Amino acid sequence: MKALVIGRHSGLAMRVLISLSLLLVAGSLFAHGVAGEDAEFLAQNAGRALAVYTYLGAKHMITGYDHLLYLVGVIFFLYRPKDIAVYVTLFAAGHSLTLLGGVLGDIRVNVYLVDALIGLSVVYKAFENLDGFNTVFGFQPNPKVAVFSFGLAHGFGLATKLQEFTLSEDGLVANIIAFNVGVEIGQLMALAVLLILITAWRSSGSFGRFANAFNVWLMFAGFLLASYQMAGYFYAS
Repeated sequence: MKALVIGRHSGLAMRVLISLSLLLVAGSLFAHGVAGEDAEFLAQNAGRALAVYTYLGAKHMITGYDHLLYLVGVIFFLYRPKDIAVYVTLFAAGHSLTLLGGVLGDIRVNVYLVDALIGLSVVYKAFENLDGFNTVFGFQPNPKVAVFSFGLAHGFGLATKLQEFTLSEDGLVANIIAFNVGVEIGQLMALAVLLILITAWRSSGSFGRFANAFNVWLMFAGFLLASYQMAGYFYAS
């Protein structure tokens, strides 16, 4: 009977892991950029289009597998709603600043390098979740400062996707603010799904046995994303 219970818990943990993987990797099907009709709209639009920009922001966050991977790492060991709200707000504040400042202030960064940094942010968070800093270095950097700082990097990553286009100056400020609002809406939607999956996993009783393995997988995914972007950087050079 005990073996049967363990088997059920292990099976649930595996299903949660697979569900998270599918959710996070699904964004790659959309190439994590703006393409097709969305790209055509951005290239041709003139004037305010708040609803469309809000939709594009939400869509980009929901399909942004690198942002979602990091978000999973951030909330993975957070149990209290207050803590989740604080960390998610810090992340949102960081990427809002650089998204708005990057586009409206025309602050440009190399798309490959900033996306590589975003991949490394996933590695960093997973390493932190594994207590790697205390174990290897004997100290723990401030996690709130780290989340806000990496939020800045994620915001520049979002900005680069819009900077690929010559956006109309007519209504630009309102449109970019709407895009940022959409990003936050998309983040909240993704957060709700992720919390449901992680909470279900925790309630199964197998969370403790597989938590470290999941974060090792998270580190691998982050390294993979960073390596892919660095390869693109050297190829483009």
